[in-house]
Amino acid sequence: MLGLFFFMAISLGYAQNGRFQQAVSYRMQVDMDVATNRYQGTQVLAYTNNSPDTLNRVFYHLYYNAFQPGSMMDVRSRTISDPDQRVKDRISKLTPEEIGFLHATKLTMNGKPVRFKEVGTVLEVDLEQAILPNTTVQFEMSFEGQVPLQVRRSGRDSEEDVRYSMSQWYPKMANYDEQGWHANPYVGREFYGIWGDFDVKITIDKTYTLGGTGYLQNPNQIGHGYQDEGVKVSEPKGKTLTWHFVAPKVHDFMWSADNKYKHDKIQMANGITVHHFYIPGEKTTENWEKLKEYTPKAIDYLSQKFGQYPYKQFSVVQGGDGGMEYAMSTLITGERTLPSLVGVMVHELAHSWFHGVLASNESLYPWMDEGFTSYASNLAMASIFQPNPAPQRSSYGGYYRLVKSGLEEPMSTHADHYQTNSAYGAAAYSKGAVFLAQLGYVIGEDIRDRGMLRYWNTWKFKHPNVNDLIRVMEKESGLELDWYKEYFVNSTKTIDYSVKEVKASAEGTSITLERVGAMPMPVDLVITYKDGTKELVYLPLEMMRGEKKAEANAPSLVLSQDWPWTHPTYTISLKRAVDTIKSVEIDPSKRMADVQLENNKVEF
Repeated sequence: MLGLFFFMAISLGYAQNGRFQQAVSYRMQVDMDVATNRYQGTQVLAYTNNSPDTLNRVFYHLYYNAFQPGSMMDVRSRTISDPDQRVKDRISKLTPEEIGFLHATKLTMNGKPVRFKEVGTVLEVDLEQAILPNTTVQFEMSFEGQVPLQVRRSGRDSEEDVRYSMSQWYPKMANYDEQGWHANPYVGREFYGIWGDFDVKITIDKTYTLGGTGYLQNPNQIGHGYQDEGVKVSEPKGKTLTWHFVAPKVHDFMWSADNKYKHDKIQMANGITVHHFYIPGEKTTENWEKLKEYTPKAIDYLSQKFGQYPYKQFSVVQGGDGGMEYAMSTLITGERTLPSLVGVMVHELAHSWFHGVLASNESLYPWMDEGFTSYASNLAMASIFQPNPAPQRSSYGGYYRLVKSGLEEPMSTHADHYQTNSAYGAAAYSKGAVFLAQLGYVIGEDIRDRGMLRYWNTWKFKHPNVNDLIRVMEKESGLELDWYKEYFVNSTKTIDYSVKEVKASAEGTSITLERVGAMPMPVDLVITYKDGTKELVYLPLEMMRGEKKAEANAPSLVLSQDWPWTHPTYTISLKRAVDTIKSVEIDPSKRMADVQLENNKVEF
C-alpha cells in the first residue's frame, strides 16, 4: 500500500489547469495452458479517481475479442481500400481453436458484485456505488482468455515460430481524462493507458523462457539466464514455473514466451540492464549477437538527446508481426538483415520516450508518438549505425508522396477514422517527423532541441497534447507558434514559395517572392554571388511576433523584414547589382516542406 500511496500522491500533483491523472495498481495471477493456448487469471485493481468528476461507470478493454470473425477489426480490414497485409481477411477465416477471446467471469467493486456487459472489445461496467473524486476503490476480477493465432501484434505460433506474444492480453481499465472516457473499440490502431504499478505472476510450462515488461522478482528460482552470477538454480518440482514480475509507473504490461529463446543480458555503465530474447538459427544468431552492441548505444544517444530513459531495464524480444513498442520492452520480428534489425530496434526503443513516458493519447495524436519516434530514430540511426547527412529526408519524401496522392487528411484526424491506411501511415509517421524537423527551420534547430528536452522534463508522465508542446516551444523560442499548429496539424494546406522575379532596380536588385501555396511560412532567402560569398535575407511572418536567432553556419544576415501572411507577394531590394548574383534560392537547407522545389531557385 505504501507504493500505491506514493503513486497516488505523485498523480495528484500532476493536475495543471484542470488536468488530472487517474492512477491504477494491478495485481494479477495467470495460469497458461500451453496445450490449449488458454489461460485463467485473477486481477485486483486499485483505481484512484483523481478527477473532479463522480464516476458511475467504468470501462475495460478486452482486446483479444478483436480476433474473431465479424469483429470490428475484421470488418474494417475487409472493407478498407488498402488493408494491412498482415490482417486482410485472415480474422474471418480463424477457426474456434484459432480465435482470440478475453472474458470477465466475475467482477466486484469493494467486495460487492457489479453489473457488466461485454460489447466487442469493451467491457461496460455499471456501478452500484459511484466512485467519488479523490477516492480509491478496489475491483476484483476473474477472467479467462484464449491466445489467437498470430495476426496482429498479439498471438501464438508466429511465422517465425514464436509461441506466445502476449500483448493486450489482460482486461485493461480504459483511461478517463479531461475529455472523458476513452473506451475506443480495438480496430488495430493505437493505445492510451493509465500509469500505474503492475505486480504480475505468470505460471507456465517450466521449459519456457519469458521476457518483456517488468523486473523479475525471483530470478534465482527461475534461472533461464536471469539468475545472479554463480547461482545454481534447482530443478523445479512439477511441470510449471511461476514467474513474478513487478513494473512500476508504466501504462501497459507485455510478456512473450518460448521454449527455444536464447536470453542475453548486457549491463550498461549507468545501471540499465538490456535483455535480448531470440530463437537461435541461421536467420537470427549472427545479427542478434551484433545487435547487443547497438541497443545500449541507442539508449545512451536517445537519453542524451531527448531525456534520460527512466527505467533500469529494456528488453528486445523476438515476437509479434513486425515491430511494436511496450513498457520497458519491444516485440520485433527477428529474421532480418542487420540494418533492418538495428533500425526496427531503434524505432521501437525510441517509442519509450514518446509512447512510454510522454504518452500522448495516441488515438487522438498518433503523429506525436509515431512521427516524433520516427524523427528520433532517424537521428539515432545516423549517429550510432550509418552516418546520414540528411536523416529526415525519407520522412519528407513520405510526406510529399502523401500530398501528391490526394489522400491526405488532417493530422488532427482520430487514428481509427482515417479513410485509408496509407494516409494514416504517412501522416502519423512521415508528416509527424517533418513537423519537428521543420520546426527547427522555424525557430532554429538549437532552440528546437532545447525545447524537446524542456518538453520531456515538463511533461513526462503527464499525457501532453499538441497545445502543451506548442507552449513549450513558444516559451523556449519567444515566438508565437499557434499558426504553425493550425496549418500543419489541423489542415492539409501545403507550402509552396517561389522566386517570381529578379531584376535590376535603381537601388541595385529587386527580388519578388510569391506565396503560391495556402500555408504561410517564414522564408530564408539565400543570395549567392559570383565571387562565392553568400548573404541571407530573412522574412519572418508578422504573426510570429519575433524572429529566430541566427543559426550556426548560416550566411551573414543582410535584411530582416516581416512578411504579413495576407500578402501573396513580397519584394525586397538589395544594394548589389543584379549582374553580381549567381543564384537566389529559398531555403537551400530544404527543411521547409515546400511541395514544389522547382520554383525555389533562380540561377544566372
